[in-house]
Amino acid sequence: MKNIGILGSTGSIGTQTLEVVRNNKDIQVTALAAGSNIGLLERQIREFRPALACVWDEKKALELKGLVADLNVKIVSGMKGLMEAAAEPKAQTVVTAVVGMIGIRPTIAAMEAGKDIALANKETLVTAGHIIMPLAKKLGVRILPVDSEHSAIFQCLNGEGKGKIHKILLTASGGPFRGRTRQEMKDVQVEDALKHPNWSMGRKITIDSSTMVNKGLEVMEAKWLFDVTFDQIQVVVQPQSVIHSMVEFEDGAVMAQLGTPDMKLPIQYALYYPERRFLPGDRLDFGSMGQITFEPPDPENFRGLALAYEAGRRGGSLPVVFNAANEYAVSEFLNRRISYLEITDMIEEAMRAHQVIDAPDVEQILEAERQTRQLLAGISGKKAGR
Repeated sequence: MKNIGILGSTGSIGTQTLEVVRNNKDIQVTALAAGSNIGLLERQIREFRPALACVWDEKKALELKGLVADLNVKIVSGMKGLMEAAAEPKAQTVVTAVVGMIGIRPTIAAMEAGKDIALANKETLVTAGHIIMPLAKKLGVRILPVDSEHSAIFQCLNGEGKGKIHKILLTASGGPFRGRTRQEMKDVQVEDALKHPNWSMGRKITIDSSTMVNKGLEVMEAKWLFDVTFDQIQVVVQPQSVIHSMVEFEDGAVMAQLGTPDMKLPIQYALYYPERRFLPGDRLDFGSMGQITFEPPDPENFRGLALAYEAGRRGGSLPVVFNAANEYAVSEFLNRRISYLEITDMIEEAMRAHQVIDAPDVEQILEAERQTRQLLAGISGKKAGR
């Protein structure tokens, strides 16, 4: 029996992880953590019977405690509770599927408790990769990627010697606005940006995919996961989302991982690595597929990608600012307080205003996030005042 904890159990990755658990009869969920959706979390607790469950919102946690009073489950809350869920003693692997930089501390807590990390919280490596990867090596724990692209790269590298990578070819669908100019995107509404052509994902990551900020975050994550330079990471638009990523080796050979756009595949692969198991679902039909096409990305009209490369190459605290500014701007857009194009405008504004700290510690990372949000809130307030 394999024991796992899931941080972000009510989100897209969390619920799909629980589908994988249902399909396999040898996984026990020992800890669950969610933000505020206690209705769904209660149902998950009743079905999977974890020893511990965390709700970020303290009032909601008290409410949940009453709802599950008939069960033998400990209810905790806040960051302290999230870290307790991450370090739950029986879990061997922790799926980190929370959204945002909130994932840094619980990921470290899980690692320090000897857990392998099935990593779906890309912000942790984007902002703190210089802390996380050396710590994983020191503690002897594995970082197993859950992102479809990074899982694809991980699978392509399976059995290959270290240092054989010439180039990582990170694929992107191009999102719902592929081929459009900034002028053509100036009137984009929330509903438009949430219509991803291929993938079913959470709201925040769907917006990030549409701006190609998500691909920029994945570029930074890939640098840390696979110990490569930014010059070794090339983004390729592959609109059908059939090839999830590729690796070009030093001898010129290119290996690719293909599959249907189903997140349960990389989730299950991370949970059972190095074992492969049957996964129900659709299969690729090459006879009816027709063609797989490629095109270069458009960093001029999708500036999020260019800004990500700039932040990643400079390093230090600048990726923190890139990520925090994007989180703030996407929230503002989803709440209809800014226009679509202002998302990348805000990221650039925050990056230009920031004084970079080299190799920031966790406190400095979180302070850079706070300062970025404070800066953008002030800018938003002035604009609203006009």
